[in-house]
Amino acid sequence: MAKVRLGIIFGGGSEEHPVSVKSAQEVAKHLDTGKYAPIWVGITKTGAWKLCDGPETGWEDGRTVVLSPDRSVPGLLVLDDGKYDTIGLDLVLPVLHGKLGEDGAIQGLLELSGIPYAGCDVQSSALCMDKSLAYVVAASAGIATPKFRTVRPGEDVDGLGYPVFVKPARSGSSFGVSKVTEEEELAAAIATAAQYDSKVLIEEAVAGSEVGCAILGSGADLFAGEVDRVALSHGFFRIHQEESPESGSENSTFIVPADIPVETRARVQETAKTIYRALGCGGLARVDMFLTDDGTVVLNEVNTLPGLTSYSRYPRMMAAAGVPLSELIDRIVAGTAR
Repeated sequence: MAKVRLGIIFGGGSEEHPVSVKSAQEVAKHLDTGKYAPIWVGITKTGAWKLCDGPETGWEDGRTVVLSPDRSVPGLLVLDDGKYDTIGLDLVLPVLHGKLGEDGAIQGLLELSGIPYAGCDVQSSALCMDKSLAYVVAASAGIATPKFRTVRPGEDVDGLGYPVFVKPARSGSSFGVSKVTEEEELAAAIATAAQYDSKVLIEEAVAGSEVGCAILGSGADLFAGEVDRVALSHGFFRIHQEESPESGSENSTFIVPADIPVETRARVQETAKTIYRALGCGGLARVDMFLTDDGTVVLNEVNTLPGLTSYSRYPRMMAAAGVPLSELIDRIVAGTAR
């Protein structure tokens, strides 16, 4: 049986570029090359596309490559001295995080090129990337969300109750996020968030534990991984902000399965599925939530292309549910229908 020609795109121009490279390196370790013929494409921080042998050191020196815009030639065009070669692709697995990776941009490019791809589509990717819009849609489906407002840099803000979190409305991980406890801190926090997005979100601080749930599949056929809980020693959770995340965070640990009652874990999983469906997600996503003391599950955010590094939450939750990364890749690829 012919191997699947699997295009794996990683890197990118967002602040999450290094995380994406690490995710791709982990995928490379667990990819079954008996089933797949991987075709690696790394995107440099400046936006150059490079055909390479894999995501290890030196991939930036690969040959220049672009995605074919011609749907009759679904694949890559390798450019070389005024000439080009073509490489066909059966489907693409984007291993990109943050802007231009999980906001619908790469998905739209693949749609135009007629190449099937894994993960959420253009609409759900864009919707989940904008936290304020995700809150509006989730609330319409009966999901509890934080109280929030959006502002632009320089806009007057009053009438807030503190503490609040100030964050870029459309950015990944916790880049640009600040916790504000008094009005005097607000302007600086907005300026920090504005470094990552012109639209800034101010939301109430929800008192409760941070929990997450990995979801796999589409439509009615959804599989939920084990729920995890973020145990904080101090401050707030800042994913990917550590100097060496492989060795652990300085203020948080992940408990998988979450140390909460079984019936509460089940409720978190069902709420995550409801959020996933309401936002139109498909393929995979990690749904992050708050669990309050009275048992209410509140949406935090949805990551449509969650990290796949050795320390990432999504593969940990799936592994705890009996799905190791090699099988997870198979199931993600098998679920690609677009």
